[in-house]
Amino acid sequence: MEYSILIVPGLGDSTTGHWQDNWLHHFPNAKKVVQNNWNQPQLKDWLSNLDATIKSIETSIIIVAHSLAVSLVAHWSQQNDSSKIAGALLVAPADVESATHTPEETWNFAPIPLDKLKYPSIVITSSNDPYISAERAEFLAQKWGSLFYNVGPKGHLNLDSQLGLWEEGQEILQTLLQLITENKN
Repeated sequence: MEYSILIVPGLGDSTTGHWQDNWLHHFPNAKKVVQNNWNQPQLKDWLSNLDATIKSIETSIIIVAHSLAVSLVAHWSQQNDSSKIAGALLVAPADVESATHTPEETWNFAPIPLDKLKYPSIVITSSNDPYISAERAEFLAQKWGSLFYNVGPKGHLNLDSQLGLWEEGQEILQTLLQLITENKN
């Protein structure tokens, strides 16, 4: 089956050198959600742009969300028909319900929806992510019905983590593709 990979960046965008930007250029079937305001995110506006991008894609979609975008995808999935979504890789969720973990401009994305997702998904966190505790990330994975990976002490899995093409993430993406295949049978 043909899939489009939908890159969904979080606060501040995933710019040059970020693994999400590298994946955007590495995978020929990748597209990216573009937000109007990367630094003062408003949930309603971001949901609208995500929805419009999903509707513009004709194939089944694998979402690859990072940080704040993980909460965005959870909100979107609760409010919309997710039948076009084959699966989701939910990387380094930001705990928008925690004032100690996230900046104030992200708090309008709280509360994080805890409904089970209607498609296969994997949550990936690192053991020293400043934006969420590993325990909280695992809790979210359990609620969403996602597989959970803790990839060790690698920070927020962002530009500062210097992951390049993030081969480990690509291997986990292959696991997601296997889940999708098993889910269809």
